[in-house]
Amino acid sequence: MTAPINVGIVGGTGYTGSELLRILARHPQAKVTAITSRGEAGTSVAKLFPSLRGVMDDLVFTTPDESNLTDCDVVFFATPHGVAAAQAKELTAAGVKVIDLAADFRLQDLAVWEKWYAQVHPSPELVPSSVYGLPEANREAIKGAMIIGNPGCYPTATQLALMPLLENNLIDVSDVIVDAKSGISGAGRNAKVDMLFAETNDSFKAYGLNGHRHLPEIEERLAVMAGKPVNVTFVPHLLPMIRGIEVTVYANLTQDISAAELQSLFEQRYANEQFVDVMPAGSMPETRSVKGTNICRLAVYRPQGRNKVVVTSVIDNLAKGASGQAVQNMNLLFGLTESMGLETIALLP
Repeated sequence: MTAPINVGIVGGTGYTGSELLRILARHPQAKVTAITSRGEAGTSVAKLFPSLRGVMDDLVFTTPDESNLTDCDVVFFATPHGVAAAQAKELTAAGVKVIDLAADFRLQDLAVWEKWYAQVHPSPELVPSSVYGLPEANREAIKGAMIIGNPGCYPTATQLALMPLLENNLIDVSDVIVDAKSGISGAGRNAKVDMLFAETNDSFKAYGLNGHRHLPEIEERLAVMAGKPVNVTFVPHLLPMIRGIEVTVYANLTQDISAAELQSLFEQRYANEQFVDVMPAGSMPETRSVKGTNICRLAVYRPQGRNKVVVTSVIDNLAKGASGQAVQNMNLLFGLTESMGLETIALLP
């Protein structure tokens, strides 16, 4: 057995940070050696997250200044935007690989990034060499990267739904509609009045119609797939559940391709992708079928044989939409089996 990968986590108390801990706790080749939190410094991980009692009893939160992250092999940033970019230069200079679960390295266009995130990028010189971490689209580049921009949750579900169509030039890219729904954990762990149980339970609403930060990421990455700009109308919604994302994509076909041919196209494109499951024709993926897993489940339709193609895509926003995909990227970075530590069966019911 080779030496374990020494892992650092910056910002380990939020939902994505705790999900990283859950996954890495049973990863056979990774060991979390440093975890930071200014607010919980000195507290044991097992005390804050009792589910990790007996698994990570010796791991204690420290402040970023006290954690020697340069001794790690890889550092995950589960932090607000701007934090990873501010620290990545020092870490990568020391040979430490960086996987950012925020948006610092998701966009290559810095002017767009600064517009949407309302700040000056802390390390613009690092962006061109960073790699976007969607393995199904970027696997070989990921393997040789020092900095990975882990995709957003909505963009992950959307790109996997559209990839076969764009790669084969089958849809009108001037008018793509993405109707998306997420559980409330997608809003983070901070206390907010509109995220209270009494405010979200037994209710359903759209938000971000005038502009959501995932839109420029979606459009930039879809343009890479299509080889030309893709115009997206993106409407996210908040579901009264904790975790899970469902995306329904609508696009106009530019070729007369049957529903059976579309089904075959998707099945062939993802035949060798362990974490993308193309459901049988006529199926309808459910969020609960991917809860706690790193899997995206897809279904493709051509309703009534008309000119519209509809693709439904479900993921767990904290797993394939965040921490699970981040570990998938880590496995690629270190030459491990891509699915290592991620072969979890969905939590049911």
